[in-house]
Amino acid sequence: MMKHVKKQNKSKKETLKSSLTFKWVSLVAATITVSFVIFSIAIYSLVKQQIISQERNLTESVATTFQRRLVEIPTSLQISNVVPQLSPNTNRILEGQTPITSNDSGNVFNDDVLATLSNRDTSITIYNPAGDVVFSNGNVPDEGMLQFSKTENRVLKVVTSRGKIHMKVYQKIFSERTHRLTGYLIVDNSMDQQNQVLKSIRHWMIGLSVIAIVVFVGLSYLIVNSVVQPIKKMSQISHDINKDPTDKRRVPDLHRNDELGELAISFNKMLDRMQAYMQQQKQFVGDVSHELRTPVAVIEGHLNLLERWGKDDPQVLEESIQASLQESKRMKHLIQEMLDLTRAEQVDLQYPDKTTDVNEVLNRTVNDMRMIHQDFTITYDDTDLKPDTIVKIYRNHLEQILIILIDNAIKYSTDRKEILVAAATEEDKVKISVQDFGEGIAPDEQDKIFNRFYRVDKARTREKGGNGLGLAIAQKLVESYHGKISVSSTLGSGSKFMIEFPLLKSESDK
Repeated sequence: MMKHVKKQNKSKKETLKSSLTFKWVSLVAATITVSFVIFSIAIYSLVKQQIISQERNLTESVATTFQRRLVEIPTSLQISNVVPQLSPNTNRILEGQTPITSNDSGNVFNDDVLATLSNRDTSITIYNPAGDVVFSNGNVPDEGMLQFSKTENRVLKVVTSRGKIHMKVYQKIFSERTHRLTGYLIVDNSMDQQNQVLKSIRHWMIGLSVIAIVVFVGLSYLIVNSVVQPIKKMSQISHDINKDPTDKRRVPDLHRNDELGELAISFNKMLDRMQAYMQQQKQFVGDVSHELRTPVAVIEGHLNLLERWGKDDPQVLEESIQASLQESKRMKHLIQEMLDLTRAEQVDLQYPDKTTDVNEVLNRTVNDMRMIHQDFTITYDDTDLKPDTIVKIYRNHLEQILIILIDNAIKYSTDRKEILVAAATEEDKVKISVQDFGEGIAPDEQDKIFNRFYRVDKARTREKGGNGLGLAIAQKLVESYHGKISVSSTLGSGSKFMIEFPLLKSESDK
């Protein structure tokens, strides 16, 4: 049953992921399709309007040509006067004879009327005032005299029927001499050739649109899939890490130099930082609980002693109170150091752009330590330190590091109460060293002294109030500012701690 439910959940997740891809592909494909269809319609409409404009001019030109011939007739239009007036060749065509050519004798001229009558798409119909047909080279229009009731002398109609376009011009004919109505002219342009061209264009555009849509859908799928797949990977990884925060899985390198590649890198960094913070929190709780166990037990023991019988003994009461106060102070100091250590691991967020003058901080810190520890000789050598040496670190943190190292040197000094502090500038970095001449550190312990709560001499360190966190805080602060810390020591001769930080490259960095 559980397996069946898991399979169903898995299939639901896969369905949701595929639906996301489908939605994106559909959206992109729909956008491209609509854009292409709009573009095709615009092109088709432009071509159609151009053809209609040309045919309108042609139809009106034909009507004008016939009007010019017919207005010369002074009387009512009849077959007897219309046919000869149109053209000498018109009679020959109507009688079934061949037109006059350039090889025939006689006065031959360029005949526009003949060309019009030979055009299969254009039909000419001429009426007398009574509405009787006196001439036609094609089908007689059905409108009859109804169309002649219009008040305008010329009417142009563009008719669209079943996807086909044709034009008609209704023209009243007036005699030039008498200015009387002599008849009517109807020019009907069926536009068969143009309609065929428009039909071919429609078919081509529909075919190209279908092909383009298929191609665009395929390309859209490839493009969207290349974007969605990394996002799906990130979603899956975040889901898995949400279940198991210790999961070390990360988004693989996408090999992309775009925003998605940057997102994957930032996503991995975010997971690294998140897990690092979780580890810090876990370690902080573990360390605090471990270190606080002893002082809490001591205080509890003294309180139990006082509760049983010690409160009646002034000497025992005084000793218990003093011991409890000492342990509470140690706990306070321990908690403060743990907080300092936690903050040291987050300096890149709290102090990202702070800079410090090394010489100024060293001088002030050394002078302060001389005042506090007057029984020690603390020497500061800045011979090799260039003026205005600036490093990228918060001023208080550099001071805290120096205080930890100098205080550590003082704790582990023996008979020779002398501390040497030196600083030097080298190419792209600054080096600071703190040297004492005390007990020294064994080689097998030099790699452990930066661990939390590690103490070389636990008994002596407790006497001096140390918790073993100072060097851990110093190391974390130094490394948080991209620096390095190291130690060289010889048993019985003392230790030398060295730190280095990168210099700022230019004034703009300052």
